[in-house]
Amino acid sequence: SFFGLATLAAAAGLCIWQWGEAKDLVAGALRIDDLAIAATLIAIVSASFCVPLSWREESVERPLGPSGHGEFQALLLCSVLGMTLIAQAQNLISFFVALELLSIPLYVLCGSALRREQSLESGLKYLIIGSLGSATLLYGLAFVYGASGSTDFDGIRAAVGGSVLDDPLLLIGIALSATGLAFKLSVAPFHQWTPDVYQGAPTPVTAFMAVATKAAAFCVLVRFFNVALGPAVDDWQPALAALGAVSIVIGNVGALAQDSLKRLLGYSGVAQAGYMLVGVAAASEAGVSALIFYLAAYTFMNLAAFAVITIRERETPYGDDIRAVEGLGRERPELAWPLTISMLALAGLPGTAGFIGKLFLIEAAVDADDTWLGVAIAVGTMISLAYYLRVVAAMWMRPSERALAEPEPIPAIAGGSPEADAEEPVIQGSDSADEPPLGTRCRTIIALTALAAAATVFFGVIPSPLVDWAANAGEAISSSLAL
Repeated sequence: SFFGLATLAAAAGLCIWQWGEAKDLVAGALRIDDLAIAATLIAIVSASFCVPLSWREESVERPLGPSGHGEFQALLLCSVLGMTLIAQAQNLISFFVALELLSIPLYVLCGSALRREQSLESGLKYLIIGSLGSATLLYGLAFVYGASGSTDFDGIRAAVGGSVLDDPLLLIGIALSATGLAFKLSVAPFHQWTPDVYQGAPTPVTAFMAVATKAAAFCVLVRFFNVALGPAVDDWQPALAALGAVSIVIGNVGALAQDSLKRLLGYSGVAQAGYMLVGVAAASEAGVSALIFYLAAYTFMNLAAFAVITIRERETPYGDDIRAVEGLGRERPELAWPLTISMLALAGLPGTAGFIGKLFLIEAAVDADDTWLGVAIAVGTMISLAYYLRVVAAMWMRPSERALAEPEPIPAIAGGSPEADAEEPVIQGSDSADEPPLGTRCRTIIALTALAAAATVFFGVIPSPLVDWAANAGEAISSSLAL
């Protein structure tokens, strides 16, 4: 764990050092700018947050043996590397290679709990649907290359702005590429895998996948459509706007009947992807800035929610069911408050970063003469209150229906003992040489949860630092178009 966190910290430091730079690498296949660095930092923060969540995680330690954490860290870092490269990609080949480097470790991580049938099922579903999405995307990129005769985004833009604008090959390529990316982004109606994979995968993996994958994929979506396919905006903008509206409706309606918190957040992620897609459909610098702001806000509020779910899965016999958080306000206020803030922020209530983010997305939609998309965001927000407030009500307005069950003793692994587990039931499993003691781990996770919730409130009350950060990322797209 130490080496994994040290690697992520070093990568974050290098990203901050490069902030404000704009330069091409690898013969123009990659581009470092503020947009790429912003997406990379979101992925690094998400991975750093999820490493403590994985401590004492059964899927990490028990099936994989004493070295399980090393394998988990390696797969996590490989996925972060893929996210970094895809955020910088401005060539069709580097784009697809980075996407696969991002995805393949996640397939393994989702199915890493070998003793749980749901985890194996989620890994298989993600592999099959992810492969279908990758194949569709690759087919679309081939059509785009066939129409433009170039793999570089700048070359594609030059060709699309010329005689191939109405070429059927290009239009088919745009449609297939958008469909392939929609699978990766959980955009409806290509979202069917999302709730099942979110529920079945180990919760730390779900938390990382829910946030970091969206940041990287939306970054390349912006760069591909706004830069490479910018001259064809009249062809793809209505389609992305329609996908965004459909995703908002289906995601919010689908979440209403969910009792599993992870499935609820899965459908919520579908709706959130629809909100974010509005920023891409705006096809403007303001839209990109609003998208990056919302991605950063989404990182804080989603990680806080998944951290609480992770703790309650290990404390209660109910897993990720909503019953696990009933009476949490009285029993564990240090967990109830972060989850409450997270739910209110995801719903977009004032005083949270989620509200500011939605406000910027609505403003970008109105400026792009897509006022109806702004109305769709508002309607989706009203629908979402029903299920977000249901979680809040379970924590604060319902008494706990059970006495906390004693954790079942587990086989001793590398020095674990039933007495230690009884004293600290939050995190089950074993101690290993490179991890903190049992109580320290629990306190670390709670502290990180509180920090994420505090950041959600801070940037909702004082959004200026995050607004300026996101504005720089938005300006990077304009700089790319000026080259």
